[in-house]
Amino acid sequence: MSGTAIVDLGTGNLRSVARALAHEVPGETPAITRDPAVIGRAARVVLPGQGAIGTWMAALADAGLRRAVDAALAGRPVLGICLGLEALYSFSDEDGGVPCLGLLAGRVRRFTGADPGARKVPHMGWNRVRQSRPHPLWRGIEDGARFYFVHSYYAAAERDDEIFGRTDYGLTFTSAAGRGNFFAVQFHPEKSRAAGLRLLRNFSAWDGAR
Repeated sequence: MSGTAIVDLGTGNLRSVARALAHEVPGETPAITRDPAVIGRAARVVLPGQGAIGTWMAALADAGLRRAVDAALAGRPVLGICLGLEALYSFSDEDGGVPCLGLLAGRVRRFTGADPGARKVPHMGWNRVRQSRPHPLWRGIEDGARFYFVHSYYAAAERDDEIFGRTDYGLTFTSAAGRGNFFAVQFHPEKSRAAGLRLLRNFSAWDGAR
């Protein structure tokens, strides 16, 4: 196995993720693909997404693609970005309610005006991430570093041991989560300058172990 596969599920930010990885990792040419064979050969897999979870999960429903992604999540280093984080939970309230992958405990909810201290939706722009626990992908990144967010829905996680970062936006939400060989973030590392690029560089060197 070699290289990085960026799974194309019909949502945005694929090429910006590929460019950022190629910039940070000498000799890396990530493959943007929905080909199960390419995903199956990749040493690392990125699950990005910017848009709606219903579209994302519908694209994943292709049997061969779903099997390839499930196989990667079962044993290879996987990085989820934005929808790639939200999809790891059991259910999202977006698009009228969408069952997701159920790999992390919790569900995805919408920011609303009823939240204490509620702010504009979507949450868009720079915000701080408090690192909840150590992880190889945080290496060299300052606790409280600022990252770039664009989202209207957030992960309401239920297990502290699956939370690696938290962010405040009217309420406190999970901005980084994972378990074992997969790690996912609500923010966009490819748009987050030095801290985000360092996270991508850390991912390219990660073997999937804690």
